[in-house]
Amino acid sequence: MLKRKTLFIINPISGGKKKDGVPELVDAHFKGDATIVFTTGVSHANRIAAEAINNYDMVVAVGGDGTVNEIASSLVGSKTILGVVPCGSGNGLSRFLQIPMNIEDAIKNLNVGDVAVIDSAQANGKPFFNMAGMGFDAHISEVFSHGKTRGFITYIKSSLQEIFKYKPQSYHIEIDGKSYERRAFMLSFANSSQYGNNAHISPQASVQDGLLDVCIIKPFPFYRFIELGIRMFNKTANKSGFVEIIRGKHIIVKRKTDGPLHLDGEPEITGTEVKIDILPQSLNILVGSGFNSIA
Repeated sequence: MLKRKTLFIINPISGGKKKDGVPELVDAHFKGDATIVFTTGVSHANRIAAEAINNYDMVVAVGGDGTVNEIASSLVGSKTILGVVPCGSGNGLSRFLQIPMNIEDAIKNLNVGDVAVIDSAQANGKPFFNMAGMGFDAHISEVFSHGKTRGFITYIKSSLQEIFKYKPQSYHIEIDGKSYERRAFMLSFANSSQYGNNAHISPQASVQDGLLDVCIIKPFPFYRFIELGIRMFNKTANKSGFVEIIRGKHIIVKRKTDGPLHLDGEPEITGTEVKIDILPQSLNILVGSGFNSIA
């Protein structure tokens, strides 16, 4: 076991899951050598991680994809390793990297897992690591962010309530200089293959290939919604006639009106133009034993 100076940053409210027992588990498996800090609000994790770069070998995010995003954003381009104890609603990046979903197993993995170097990305200069999106999923992220409860079931309920109201939009998309005109239900910019909860939109995506998968989900009849959902969970979404995937490094999307964009599930309102770029081999992260690294 390689001994690393480690800081745990715990988001106490992510995923609606209690973290009361986490400090005891950390002490048990790190023999009291790790530092533990709880976040107190938005962007707090980001600030803590930025200050930790010169003082710790590894910074561990205890939370969901949003917490991972905040901490990883400060670690991009540094030698500091990101560790993850997944405690969110979807845990998309963690699942892709085969990090254990059980809290204690994930903490154990921090002492035995391998470090991989993965790509990150930026949308209008703001980092994301798993998935960004426009259209319906960004709209749902915006609705979800205002809810009183979190979790997968709440997300599904929000989706079912909104799907009949939402209208597809027209997009002008440029991918590495080539232009596409598309009307889409949603656009997903995939670094990993999945949104979270093992729902894979781009089954062949890789976090180490230096490319983003631009997933264009075309308008579809409502009665095909369940079929598309099943395809995501059995990793065949890329074989659907309603899904088009184009890989690229530099992406520009233009739409007619301002609207939501989500970065790793966290929404914000952006303008009519969004520029997205891949940052190859930019983040050191500790992965699970089942992850097949190519670097």
